[in-house]
Amino acid sequence: MTRTASRTFRALRHRDYRLFFAGQGVSMVGTWLQQVAMGWLAYRLSGSALLLGVIAFCSNAGILFLGSFAGVIADRVDRRRAIFVTQGLMAAQATLLALLTALQAVEPWHLVVLALWMGLANAFDIPVRQSLYVHFVGDRADLANAIALNSFLVNAARVVGPALAGVLLAVTTEAVCFALNALSFVAVFVALARIRFPAHRAAGRTASLRESWAEGLRYVARFAPARALLLIAAVVSFTVMPYASLMPVHAKDVLAGGPRTLGWLLSAAGAGALASTLYLARRESVVGLGRVIVGAAIAAGLALAAFGQVRALPLALALMVVAGGGVILAAAASNTILQTVVSDDLRGRVAGFYTLAFLGVAPLGNLAAGALAQYAGAPTTFLVNGLACAAAGTWFLRQLPALRAAIRPVYVKLGLVPADE
Repeated sequence: MTRTASRTFRALRHRDYRLFFAGQGVSMVGTWLQQVAMGWLAYRLSGSALLLGVIAFCSNAGILFLGSFAGVIADRVDRRRAIFVTQGLMAAQATLLALLTALQAVEPWHLVVLALWMGLANAFDIPVRQSLYVHFVGDRADLANAIALNSFLVNAARVVGPALAGVLLAVTTEAVCFALNALSFVAVFVALARIRFPAHRAAGRTASLRESWAEGLRYVARFAPARALLLIAAVVSFTVMPYASLMPVHAKDVLAGGPRTLGWLLSAAGAGALASTLYLARRESVVGLGRVIVGAAIAAGLALAAFGQVRALPLALALMVVAGGGVILAAAASNTILQTVVSDDLRGRVAGFYTLAFLGVAPLGNLAAGALAQYAGAPTTFLVNGLACAAAGTWFLRQLPALRAAIRPVYVKLGLVPADE
């Protein structure tokens, strides 16, 4: 392995993280197979852009309403048992969806209910997983790389999954995609069974759930860098992430394509996201990520605004690379800073608030984008949302000097910058 590759993938030297990485990699490809097929099935059954927005809303509604509360739970429960439960619920959802579709019994309301099911399971699964990274690597110095590699994994699946889904939808049915997702959870359970989880400690049980939640809220509300990072993640999510739910409309009605076009567009966004996370993985420090967030947010917004106005597929693909890369780079960089500076006893709660900001706000963005697209069209929706995201990036740029001053003492304490710099 070259020196550059060794630095980029250094978290994989830890056995437990390698097992987790492998199992999640298989499962995430299955997740994208299901997501693309679910959107295509919903639009095929109803022809409604609004329904796409509703389903996307339901997929993350659990995170919106329970995300920060789930972070409190993640700091209090046996995380090994918790992750088996959440992954089992998601496997059951995929199995039921496959059966309903294969039997040709699926209706739009089934998709709404099953999207809610997935959203509730995800609301608890995500903060539990994020709070385990530091234990999987066993070395805090490798934590930022582990977080970046997890984002790399998610976005590698975004490249492979949609492209594969496009091919499968063209030659088979949506049921095949759902069944493959259900099977992918086998890899997750095998990996989890072999991981050496940290011993469970019942920390924080003297405080009520409400008090524990309030403690996490006070941290993110009073620490200006955390507050700003959560806000920029939320705005980027609200404005740019709805591209995925509206892509079946844009691919079919604007670009005059089919499932393959849909798959290529989503894979292009995934390729940009993959490049972004590789860049983060190669960085040796979180210092300087503020400027990265600014550039990523502005680039993602302008690319999305331009994407809605073009009709040539090659140019549309190039713009989706930039939009997909920018939104994930801004969000992943924000999460990397947060998980680096937060103390271990607050890690799950901060992960919950980040999940709420990035994934929990997404359903509101999807719902708003679906409603706007229903009346003004997808191109106009992309233009409005993209310009709003670019404006948010400009706002974050103006906050950087004050944020650097506030976070510097934490970086000094962690040894990330010298005290006399």
